[in-house]
Parts: sequence; C-alpha cells; structure tokens
Amino acid sequence: TSHRQYLTGLGMDANRVALGYDAVDNHFFRDAARKARDRSAQLRRECGLPKHYFLASARFIEKKNLLRLIEAYGHYHRLRRDCGRRTSGQEPWHLVLLGDGPLKSELRSLISKLSLGDYVRLPGFKQIEELPAYYGLAEVFIHASSTEQWGLVVNEAMAAGLPVLVSERCGCAADLVREGTNGFSFDPHDVTQMADLLKRLADMDPGRRAELGASSETIIGDWGAERFAAGMDACVRKAHEVGPHATGVFERQLLQVLLAR
Repeated sequence: TSHRQYLTGLGMDANRVALGYDAVDNHFFRDAARKARDRSAQLRRECGLPKHYFLASARFIEKKNLLRLIEAYGHYHRLRRDCGRRTSGQEPWHLVLLGDGPLKSELRSLISKLSLGDYVRLPGFKQIEELPAYYGLAEVFIHASSTEQWGLVVNEAMAAGLPVLVSERCGCAADLVREGTNGFSFDPHDVTQMADLLKRLADMDPGRRAELGASSETIIGDWGAERFAAGMDACVRKAHEVGPHATGVFERQLLQVLLAR
C-alpha cells in the first residue's frame, strides 16, 4: 500500500499498480516452525535458546536500527526487573538477535555497557533451513528498522505464527500489521515506546498472545506465492492493455546520448 501511494504521488495511475510482490514461502515457515515447537526441549539445548525471548533478525547495518533496539530492550529489562522485585514476578525475557554485519562490534559494546550480556544473545547469521527453530521457539518478533522498503523477515515471522512489533517506517507495516490483532507498529526513533511494547507483549496473557500469533498466520496467508503470481499477471495484462510508450524527439535524443556514454 505504501509503495502504491508513493508511485501515485509521482503521477502514476493507481490502476496500473498491482500488489503482492513481497512474498515468502509461507508453508515452509509455518510447517517448519510447528515441527520446531514439537521438538522444543531438544532444540533449546542444541541452539542454546532461553525459555522466553524476543526475536529479531537483520543485517547489522545502520538502517536496521539495532542500537536503538538494544537500548529499548535495556529499558524493558529494567522495567521488568523492577516489577519482578516488587511482585516476585518472572525474570525478563531474553533478546535473541540473528544476523551479522559491520556494526557487530558496536552492538557488543552497547550490550556490555548496559550490562545485558546474560540476556542478549547473538547466535550469528543463520541459513533459511535453520531459521524455523528460532522463529518457532520465540514468543514475539520485532523489526525496528528506521527505513525499510518492505521487511520480508516480518512475513517469515508471521508465517511461523508469531505476534509482531514492526517499525512504522517499514513498507510492510501498513499491509501486515493490524493494531492489537496480530501486533503493533511503533516509531523506530522512540526508544521508550519500543520498551513499553516489549513489556506489554511480555506481560500479556499467554492465551491472548497466542491469539495474536494465530492472527499473524491468517493475515500472511493472503501474501504468499499465489498473490505474487496474481500481481505479476495483473501487471503483464495491464502492460499489454496500455501498450508501449510513444517516445518524443527529446527522449530519443537523450537515449542516444546515454547509450553513447
């Protein structure tokens, strides 16, 4: 939806835009995550995963906003520990951050500075066949990018049946996140808001949280390979209907100049 709004803002006819391009193999992530839950005890030992954790998966680069995510987790951690001391409640959930990249040393430094080394885990980059174990055993998925054309990891997490917290700067947020139904969106620059949402999901009744995850799976069911194919078919049909663009003299001259460079 946000992509279509951008194109129509540039002057493109909305009738020439078809949706559905950003899709993953929903069945793979759904089925593999379910199998992972059936083997949860074994996989937790093999992967070194805690009982409860938030999951994020991203390249360790600036636009993924991971430093702020860790800061937000630090705020959540303090809130949860303070609440736990007062009420004898549960320990804070962990944060598992999949991926690798040039900001890895900065992320490790921040984790150390905030004394979160026992709670934030960096298992590294994982291949597609390894991902369902991490999705399947997680409680909530969070994607905090400060800018993102779409965010296919959100598709993967939803297909795996997870509630999602998604930055409003991600292209997928408008189409995939239904506030209070399968998760929430947030301002990626607002660390306090992120922390509050982490706490909100962690404090939520497990049954209610499961409902959000089930809604994620239902919603993403409309964004699979079939929708991609339908969108591509619609684009091809529209291209045939509209026909080739008639170029003017200036455009042909400009093209010749560019081709000669």
